[in-house]
Amino acid sequence: MRRLIGRFLRDDCGATAIEYGMICGLIFLALMGLIGLIANIDNGFLAVTFAKLSAALGG
Repeated sequence: MRRLIGRFLRDDCGATAIEYGMICGLIFLALMGLIGLIANIDNGFLAVTFAKLSAALGG
């Protein structure tokens, strides 16, 4: 039993998968933040554009 526990504690096969998962998670969060930022900027741009088009069309 002691040998089994020692072998389990020395085993680091899953460490790489966990690290890659954490990196993917951080990239995902960064992309979601960037998309949210772009969406907020884009909404303001579209609102100004629609207001100008509406004014130009006499609405």
